[in-house]
Formats: sequence, C-alpha cells, structure tokens
Amino acid sequence: MAKRPSAIVVGAGIGGVASAARLARAGFDVTVCEKNDFTGGRCSLIDYEGYRFDQGPSLLLLPRFFEEVFRDLGTSIESEGIEILKCEPNYNIWFHDGHCFSASTDLASMKLEIEKWEGEAGFQHYLSFLQESHRHLELSVTHVLRKNFTSLLSMARPSFLRHILKLHPFESVYGRASRYFKSERLRRVFTFATMYIGLSPYDAPGIYSLLQYSELAEGIWYPRGGFHRIIEGLVAVGERLGVKYRLNAPINRVKVDEHSNRATGVILSSGEQLKADVVVINADLVYATNHLLPDTPRAERLSKQPASCSSISFYWALSREIPELQAHNVFLADEYRESFDAIFERQDMPEQPSFYVNVPSRVDKTASPPGTDAVVVLVPVGHLGGGTTSRKDWHKMVETARECVISTLEARTGVTGLRDAIIKEIVNTPETWKTHFNLDRGAILGLSHSFFNVLSFRPSTRNPDVAACYFVGSSTHPGAGMPICLAGSKLTVNQILEDWSMEKPWAEKGTPPGSALSANALVPLGLLLGILCMLVSVELAIKI
Repeated sequence: MAKRPSAIVVGAGIGGVASAARLARAGFDVTVCEKNDFTGGRCSLIDYEGYRFDQGPSLLLLPRFFEEVFRDLGTSIESEGIEILKCEPNYNIWFHDGHCFSASTDLASMKLEIEKWEGEAGFQHYLSFLQESHRHLELSVTHVLRKNFTSLLSMARPSFLRHILKLHPFESVYGRASRYFKSERLRRVFTFATMYIGLSPYDAPGIYSLLQYSELAEGIWYPRGGFHRIIEGLVAVGERLGVKYRLNAPINRVKVDEHSNRATGVILSSGEQLKADVVVINADLVYATNHLLPDTPRAERLSKQPASCSSISFYWALSREIPELQAHNVFLADEYRESFDAIFERQDMPEQPSFYVNVPSRVDKTASPPGTDAVVVLVPVGHLGGGTTSRKDWHKMVETARECVISTLEARTGVTGLRDAIIKEIVNTPETWKTHFNLDRGAILGLSHSFFNVLSFRPSTRNPDVAACYFVGSSTHPGAGMPICLAGSKLTVNQILEDWSMEKPWAEKGTPPGSALSANALVPLGLLLGILCMLVSVELAIKI
C-alpha cells in the first residue's frame, strides 16, 4: 500500500481546522500545530466563573457554508450535536437621539419599521434594495466564493466578466443604498455591516450590500454553547479521520529545501522538526510571510498593503440582566462618516464611535448564571500600522472607550446602574490581538477588502514563492469572516488535491478533475488587459 501523503497545518483557526479535516478525508496524514493552548484562534471562548464570552465572531451568517463543510466531511451539524439558534430580531440599531430601529427577517415587522421613516413608498424601495443585494450575494457565491483566483487570468472567466457590472464594484455600499433610501437614518441602517469586513461603507464596493442581505433574508444565528462549538465539531470530525492536534506548539519557521525551493515541514520553537509533503498556513498571512517563511520582496509588499481595522473589545460579567438590550445591538455615531474616517483614514479611535454590543445570554441562557448577563462590546478602532493608535496610551484609551460605551448605553436605552453591575471585565486591544494571535498590525480581519485587495489581487491559496506551501484564512482569497474562511478552506484543499492529482471526496458526480481553464474558455489576453486598465482608470477617477 502506498504511503499516505502528509500535511502540516500551521494554526487551528476556523480555516485551519476545516482544511485539516478535509485533507484527512481526502487521504492525507495531517498534523495541526497551534501556538496557543486552545483551538479556534479568534473564534475561541473566554470563560469566567460560569460566564462565557465569544472572543471573536458572534453572528453566524450564511449558514449554507457551515452546513456544507460538515456535509463534505460525511456528517452534519445536527449529527455532531451542534444546535443552531435563530436570533430574532436581528438587531436593535440605536441612533443618537434614542430612537431605535429593529431589524428583522420578518417582512411585516420591517414594513412597519421602514414606513416610520420613509412612508409607504419606503417599503417598496426596501424590496428593490433586497432584490439588488440578493443578486450581489448569489453572484458572489457562484463566481467568487466558490472559485479560485490564482492569477490575473482568473478574472478573465467569461462567466465572471459577464456579471461584473451587476456587482457594482465602482460604487460604494453607501452610494448604492442612497439610491433606495432617502433618509439618512435608513442609509445608515443598511450600510453599517461593512464593518464586518473592516471597511467604511463610503469606500466598500457596492457588492458588499450582500452582508446586510444575508442577515435580512437568511437570518442571524448562534450556536448553543458559543461559536467554539463549530470549531469543536470540526476538530472532532477531523480527529475521527486521523487528524492529530498539537497545542502549545508555536512554529519557528517553515522548512524549505534550498535546492527545490519546496516546503518540507516545520521547525517548532522548541527545536523539534516535523516533516511533511505539504504545509498549509492558517496563521496571519502577513505575519507568516515575514516571520515563518524565507524573505521575499512579496513579503515586504504585503506588509505595506492596506489592512482592516482593529478593535477594543470588552467582555463584561454582569451581576444582573439588562433587559433593555437584545442579543445584538448596534449604536451608531451621530457623526457617522467621521467615525469611519477616524478609523480608516487616521487609524484612530473616533471621538464618538459606533459600536456593537452582543448579549449571548439573551439567546442562549447557558452563557451566564441565572439572573445575570454576559456582555461583549466591540469598539472598532484603527490598526497599529500608523496614525495615533501606534503611539496611544492604551490604558487611557480603554478608559475613554469604556466611559463612552456606558454613557451611550445609559443615554439611549435608559439602562441605569450599568457600571455597578460589572463584576468582571476582560479587555482586548489592538496590541492584545497582535500579541495573542500574531495578527499583523493588530488588524482583526486581515488585509483590507477594498477592490484592489480582492479576487486576483488578494494573496492566493498557493504560495507563489515556495512550492508545496499553501495559505488559508482571512488575508487569503476569498477573505475574512467564518463562512468566507470555510469557503476558502475548500478552495485551498481543492487546490492541493488538484496539484497532487487526487480525487475530491466531495466533488459532484461528473465534475471533471482540475479547475484550469482551457485556452478557448478564456477571454483574449488583450481584452483582459484592457479591462484591467479600465478598472484602474475608474478607481483612480473615483479617488480623484
């Protein structure tokens, strides 16, 4: 019997554990090395005396990708004992004057909410907005999230180019929303979600209205027991398939054969060497290229590419319940645009930040002791790559953020005594994210998702500088977010299997092996170059 090919996965984030399980099912002998003593990366839990906090993601969106990964592994979410709860309403969105918009998947509820601000015609405009954003989502799933972009030629697929203008890449999310909603309040309600990918709605390409659509049409969900239940499920499936996990095992560097320029394994910080035929890196991509791999001009360029934002995150154990808050709450700054400009242009914390408050105990009572609440507050701030955040007194900055959050909550919702109800506070800052998770510049969503940082412009699944080395995670195509990283893990593993001429266990019957396009399936190179020149010209024109 031929020896099974071996793979080492560096990092046990969502992309890493999913890739490990997929590789094992495809026939690889897989070992996962994780620097921390827990799996999940940012998708991990913080526990304190019966209180449970999701350290990172707190909204399960696009459930199709979660269902798909378990199905591809020969099981299901339900079979792994994971219960997914629907959050209703989606959010309460609070404005500066105390008015609140309750966003929901229920059309009757949304009709009443929208007509408060824009009359009967407003609901018709909302339905038109949903139609456009539905198109953004489904086209993106088909032509972006399920397709690899390994070179500029990948953008020459006729099936992709035929739809590119329908995705509105040259208009902002805010600009597109303004075509449908006349009131500033509703424009804000339907654009703030670009923060999920670390972009300002004034800069995010119009396609990203799919974020709001996914919530409004498919709902917001939550795994009972916390988001780490998804990780636990994937780890358990992987272990049944033979995946070995080594925690507290930080990597010093990836071993690269100097003659073949091929990855041959890893060297742990302890000095131990592990051999492998394939190395998959789920660590932060910019960190990995600059610290784990040989120096290259590409690594230096990646360090200079725009990054997403960071956050100050508070985890509060409260002595009582706060009924004024739902599971998901958004507090929008009065100076809406300025709040984004401070983050993305000046890499700072806004004087009046917009922020998000999650109360997991509202939807899952196991998140806190009876009669109490667990609360997570995320205040977006600039990353550490420049501006004033890199020189901040973080103790003072955290105090400022805390006071702003508490005073805003009390003023807008009417809650009282919140300070006295906090019996334990845990805080993550940009420096924490950088130190604990090796996130370059403390950017919690990796590289930026602006137009020239996605598709073929984003780092691809295969390392172009080192053979047998692959990437998966937020800074790799297709991008950040749990469902997107799950989609990315399938692309990465499919790439590996194609390179090894191995069967994909999850491939649909009749699917031909490999994904390379034949010459006659490509748009002529001259046309592609013309299109790319047009894209650059339009982008420059917009910026000017």
